[in-house]
Amino acid sequence: MVQIDGFLRKRCRRTAVNAAWVLILSFGFSGCSKEKAFKDVYRIGALMVLSGNDANYGRDSQRGIDLAAEEINNQGGIHGHPVEVLYEDSKGIPREGATAMQKLVSRDRVPVVIGGIFSSETLAAAPIAERNRVVLFSPGSSSPNITYAGDCIFRNWISDAFEGSIMADFARWGKGYTKVAIVYIKNDYGEGLKNEFTVRFESEGGQVSTMESYEQGNTDFRTQLLKAVRSGPDAIYLPGYYNELAQLLKQARELRINTQFLSVVSFEDPKMLELAGSAAEGVIYSTPAVSMQDTSSGVRTFVDRFSKKYGREPGLFAAHGYDAMHILALAIEKGGFTADGIRNSLYRIQNYPGVSGLTSFDSNGDVIKPVKLKTVRNGKFMDYDEPSVSPFAPEG
Repeated sequence: MVQIDGFLRKRCRRTAVNAAWVLILSFGFSGCSKEKAFKDVYRIGALMVLSGNDANYGRDSQRGIDLAAEEINNQGGIHGHPVEVLYEDSKGIPREGATAMQKLVSRDRVPVVIGGIFSSETLAAAPIAERNRVVLFSPGSSSPNITYAGDCIFRNWISDAFEGSIMADFARWGKGYTKVAIVYIKNDYGEGLKNEFTVRFESEGGQVSTMESYEQGNTDFRTQLLKAVRSGPDAIYLPGYYNELAQLLKQARELRINTQFLSVVSFEDPKMLELAGSAAEGVIYSTPAVSMQDTSSGVRTFVDRFSKKYGREPGLFAAHGYDAMHILALAIEKGGFTADGIRNSLYRIQNYPGVSGLTSFDSNGDVIKPVKLKTVRNGKFMDYDEPSVSPFAPEG
């Protein structure tokens, strides 16, 4: 664990991540929009995938948001105003996301919207948010393109640019791999991670032996897996969502593929272990440094409350939705219920101790968050603590 910790500490220092559990908020901004607070209720929009094959991701995030809103209201709301979340279903489709965003802006006139979950729907909604000067806060989108989507666009899910380079450094220097194959989901999420990993890994002297894609919703991955294995890799990198990854890993077991699998933040969800079973054993993946197995009081309280309310343990989509709601409540408390006030407050947030990890925002509205490596061992998500070839990438 010492070597891995050293590797991650050095990597995080180079990306300006400060892992201190201190909430530092300094406000004092100028400028206000012309929006007026609702007299009785603060209404916040939410753009979620709530129907279709991928509704489980949006529903899980919705549960986290609703739990946070309930906690806020039970504590007296924000300056005495109760919070109400207005949901629109994006169906996980970009054009539907844009339509839903337009409704929230034009009909409901909300100053802030939580969403979307998928990068493609967030990117479709972002121009509408920018045009209308409404804050859009995504708890699930990772595309590097979101970084430059606009001044009103924020997210607390880490960017592919950061996550992909973390795993590339680990593969190349932490494990000493020289050749990695990639089997990825063909959408903005998978493409972003595939591209960032490839650029980083190959710049460090590694080789991506093959790139095999599949469509979201696919159930047969044997062709991609066999092509990947035949390219002779030291490991196979799997950017994707747990629905498809669970089936992919089961099919890899059936094909007797013993190559090391590497994966991504969205891998860690209770459903993954339920769907993949023993086929998930040994997968190494990156995740925020605070996870649902953390024993700190804040995380434990969240897990207990969520489990009691919904009858299941939360995953990272639920945790990010929960944090998004509480972070926005804090921004409203400090800046007022206007888009300008919320936006300016968010830029000032540093080291917020969220259940999805220590959270700060940079000048582009991207989250800065410590990351660590985990694995599946004996049917449980555990910290990765095996010795590595080298604790960190060489400088220079």
